[in-house]
Amino acid sequence: MNEVQQALQQMQALAAQAAGSSSTEAAAEPRSADFAGLLQSAIGTVNDLQQSAVRKTDAFLNGEGVPLTEVMIAGQKSRVAFEAMKEVRNHLLTAYQEISRMPI
Repeated sequence: MNEVQQALQQMQALAAQAAGSSSTEAAAEPRSADFAGLLQSAIGTVNDLQQSAVRKTDAFLNGEGVPLTEVMIAGQKSRVAFEAMKEVRNHLLTAYQEISRMPI
């Protein structure tokens, strides 16, 4: 039963990490209320995840002791974040097109 609890704790830690940060870090970080700041922050986060995935992949290929599971998780985090950002971009573009078609 102890192994199950440890696995559950690890899964919760990974979920918190995938969400961006732990609750204590989120409370200490000031949130910007403007849309441009939020969008810029999201783009920066996606870029950081992609750079991290590239670094881990290179380290794995160079035999620096990075586990394959860590490389795969970093790659998937990067892919999911990029796909989410792409969807946000698509929705923004659609909204802009609808607004530009509105009669004045």
